[in-house]
Amino acid sequence: MRAVIQRVSEVSVTWDGGRGAIGRGLLILLGVAKGDDADGARWLARKCAGLRIFGDAEGRMDRSLLDVEGHALVVSQFTLHGDCRKGRRPSFDQAMPPGEAEPLYEAFVAYLREEGVPVETGAFGAMMQVALVNDGPVTLVVDAPASSTRAGAERA
Repeated sequence: MRAVIQRVSEVSVTWDGGRGAIGRGLLILLGVAKGDDADGARWLARKCAGLRIFGDAEGRMDRSLLDVEGHALVVSQFTLHGDCRKGRRPSFDQAMPPGEAEPLYEAFVAYLREEGVPVETGAFGAMMQVALVNDGPVTLVVDAPASSTRAGAERA
């Protein structure tokens, strides 16, 4: 499971018939790969909630999303698992099929809420438009460890 995390001042997502928006917080673009599982979704949610990427009184990145009482906007993004190493057209062979990926996307959102983060979402599988004001900019890529190595990974 892969998340591209952007610290934002504000962000919105729109799609046919819907809209989600937050102020200060994180835009989390979430890609689910073949082999991902609910434990990885839980690990990644904890990591996103606990990452210390917001400024403290001295401006150092030392505060988490929870510390600043920020929100998260989670948008499904299977293209995060696109492989562009060969040819000119990305291969999405590593992305989990939508019917299997959606429950893990929903699990990630639920786990993030369990961590105490207010969450808005896009619409899984829909064509969406995202508009954001990136704060910093601060953008990170976080991959959940493989299930065989997750037991030894630190808690977020």
